[in-house]
Amino acid sequence: MAEAIFQRLVNQAGLTDQIQVDSAGTSAYHVGERSHPGTRRVLTHHGITYDGRARQIMPADLANGPTYFIAMDGENVEELRRRFGDVPRLHRLLDFATYANTHDVPDPYYSDNFDYVYRLVEDGCRGLLTTVRADERL
Repeated sequence: MAEAIFQRLVNQAGLTDQIQVDSAGTSAYHVGERSHPGTRRVLTHHGITYDGRARQIMPADLANGPTYFIAMDGENVEELRRRFGDVPRLHRLLDFATYANTHDVPDPYYSDNFDYVYRLVEDGCRGLLTTVRADERL
């Protein structure tokens, strides 16, 4: 969900040439699978087409220069640190949110609250884009 929302914001800002968006999970449970039907439903409702496939983060992902690593929750932050050590520019998405009253994005799979998660993720993505634009002078 976050990849699709952030990509749309990047596109709307006219920054597609300067910002590359990708996503990967910390586990291999769903590698190759499409996003959850609830995610696709809420994205479609908001006019976002997304057909990405799950993949697992690899060491090569950390070697691509000025990359921001954005985790959905503290557990993912800790897993990334455990596997890769000191990861530069590692943040939780909601660290960039303006309106969220939580720091971790809940997994909507368990609550079926995809609309709520969409709102949290969009808030975080908007703040993230503002930060990236300022940091990278875009």
